[in-house]
Amino acid sequence: MFAVADHLLHPESDALPRDVDARTAAALLARGTVCRAPVSGAVYGTLLNDRAALDALGDTMHAAPYKAPPKAPILYLKPRNTLAGHRVRVVVPDDAAGVEVGASLGIVIGRTATRISVDRAADYIAGYTPVADLSVPHSNVYRPSVRLRARDGFCVVGPAVVAARHVATPDQLGIAVVLNDAKRFTASTASSVRNIAQLLADVTDFMTLSAGDVLMLGVRYGSPVAHVGDTAAITIGELPPLMVSFVGATQPDGEQP
Repeated sequence: MFAVADHLLHPESDALPRDVDARTAAALLARGTVCRAPVSGAVYGTLLNDRAALDALGDTMHAAPYKAPPKAPILYLKPRNTLAGHRVRVVVPDDAAGVEVGASLGIVIGRTATRISVDRAADYIAGYTPVADLSVPHSNVYRPSVRLRARDGFCVVGPAVVAARHVATPDQLGIAVVLNDAKRFTASTASSVRNIAQLLADVTDFMTLSAGDVLMLGVRYGSPVAHVGDTAAITIGELPPLMVSFVGATQPDGEQP
């Protein structure tokens, strides 16, 4: 079981995560607390679960290599090296290209989920968390590239997992990404091709999700691109906002600290 009573967050100075009430969580974050990712399970991204992203492909969906719109969820794994927490400083590998800041609602699994039905899906959700699903900008969605999606720190989670009982309408949450307190991108979880229950049912039809795993609802189309020196604030509904800063490389590739 992965159970969340209220707000689960993991201050960087603490050995273990804390499960605290909303007021305590807000006070900790207001002090500028740096956090680790509040989860340690597998994190899965979902491609093309936004209507605008699917529509943007147009007729190319009927050409090679796709040949037809997807009939099942398209997933990719964010490996352990990508996991990072609130107020992390992420290295931009190529500042000319920048880093796409994809905001996604993370669905945190509470217990082993295999072939669950749509009407029982909520019983398997422990809580929700913002996820900054970062990637080097690219247009290809066929065989998602590890090199572009799995850089160190490219999956920022948190700052808190909020218990599912506190999120009344997860399929109707506003999404905002603000760069440097100025450039603002807005979207909504309502634009999903598959809502949360349907996504969980379809994914667990062919694979098991374990307690503590995170399944992302999917990045919205048109996500902004950050460059060295930028700071992004990701807000989803009333969940505590997630902060990420972007920095340049401080050492040559391959050099060990």
